[in-house]
Amino acid sequence: MSPSRPPLPVSKGLVVGLNAVIFASENGEPRVLVTQGLATPEAALPFGPFDPDAHRTFEIGLREWVRGQTGFELGYVEQLYTFGDRGREAPLAALTGAAGARVISLGYLGLAREARELSGLGARWASWNEFFPWEDHRHGRPPVIDELLAPALRSWADEAGAPGGRAARLERVRTNFALDGLVWNEERALDRYELLYEAGLVAEAARDQGEPVLAVAGTGQIMASDHRRILATAISRLRGKVKYRPVVFELMGDTFTLSELQRMVEGIAGFALHKQNFRRALDRAGFVEGTGRFEARTGGRPAELYRFRKEAVSAGPALGLAIPRLK
Repeated sequence: MSPSRPPLPVSKGLVVGLNAVIFASENGEPRVLVTQGLATPEAALPFGPFDPDAHRTFEIGLREWVRGQTGFELGYVEQLYTFGDRGREAPLAALTGAAGARVISLGYLGLAREARELSGLGARWASWNEFFPWEDHRHGRPPVIDELLAPALRSWADEAGAPGGRAARLERVRTNFALDGLVWNEERALDRYELLYEAGLVAEAARDQGEPVLAVAGTGQIMASDHRRILATAISRLRGKVKYRPVVFELMGDTFTLSELQRMVEGIAGFALHKQNFRRALDRAGFVEGTGRFEARTGGRPAELYRFRKEAVSAGPALGLAIPRLK
């Protein structure tokens, strides 16, 4: 006889929310869609509650919330992650009149080819480097790492009685922020943010403890709830995904120059690419082909326009782009 199952817990204070991280191309750079002044003065990702009566699917509900808050029509989307840690300071609960409720948020990642004009109040396209200034290495290692973050993190790691031990803390600091000659891993954007939060170096850490929120120089703009964590999750996902799926072309127009494509990949990865090696890798992958048309320029040699060969993906295993670093 099989043992009886315990009854499932029922929560009267549970809200299911929908969050969207939407990346789009603006002047060859990746941008993220944020709102401000909607239930919170802080920058936020588009969000709203899931209504099981009005929304047949989660994705339909997500699209309605994004359209209503920003005027933007979502294109490509995929599920990102489910965020449900206890104690999330959630503007969604206030928006629904369910302050104090446990909020489970379904995060989605969306990609668009153009940062189109927005109609929502307080909606704008922002560089994700506003929120993570230590992530942009295209012009070299950001000074904020070695001048501010590394000393503060080393001090935190050296605290007496550190959970897990001082050595474990220090190893996390060294690995995530590439200290002492270690190599920077661009896919650890989420690990770096969570480390800074744990060390109390980002404004959200003080806010979530009910302490006065002070601007900490060099640690980026605060976001509502745990939206900066959600954004970091999406950045890590996108950086990893470009290497095994050609998703970068979801951010490119119908035609583009190879320089524009390289600039977009550099913006995503956060570091400069070796031009010749990048183009050789493109040739091997067969993802692009010339159109025979050229970009109009007012000086200098015009660059040929290329297009993405969708048939290259359907013809074989779907691979991503090699992103060779410029040493």
